[in-house]
Amino acid sequence: MLVKPSPPLQIPATELRPSRRWYAAAGAIAAVLIVMGAAIGAFRFNRAIDAVDTGHQFANGDVVTLRLEPGSEKTLWIRDQEFGPSDAPKCSITGPGDPRLTDPGVDVFLTDDETWNPLHTIEVSRAGDYQVTCSSRASSQYALGDSGGFLALAGWLVLAIALPVLGITIGGAIALVTVFRRSRHRKQLLRPDAP
Repeated sequence: MLVKPSPPLQIPATELRPSRRWYAAAGAIAAVLIVMGAAIGAFRFNRAIDAVDTGHQFANGDVVTLRLEPGSEKTLWIRDQEFGPSDAPKCSITGPGDPRLTDPGVDVFLTDDETWNPLHTIEVSRAGDYQVTCSSRASSQYALGDSGGFLALAGWLVLAIALPVLGITIGGAIALVTVFRRSRHRKQLLRPDAP
């Protein structure tokens, strides 16, 4: 007489632990961090390519009036001369309160044929109209813009890339742990001495 082996026990997927919801959590974490990275990268890239208003340049001795509010993060940029930076540029700002021109740090803004460097960051304590004027020993061109050119963009792009990598790593780790623990739980339930 031929004895047929008994079919393997089937365990419903809903009885295995941890729950399949962990796969959804892993996917959601990865998706959120990928979207955040993409959004940061796109926003900072758009901001960097429009950092300097090169369409409204002014020269030595010109007085430029602009309306500012505290925390406006405006920067005064200077265009490099054909053979390097302008010679000893000096700028001043007047207006309500105590406006100041501070050190902007190192950055750069590039167009097809121009290189711009931040000269001063403008800090104001009150909203109002401010007058800016600049001079240097060479014929120089200036423009107003936002803080953060291409070097600042590079720092933000590191974050924009790191977030998706982190999301994929965390999501993948959660999914792998869930697969491993569900497999181990299935084996425990299939053992003959299992309750």
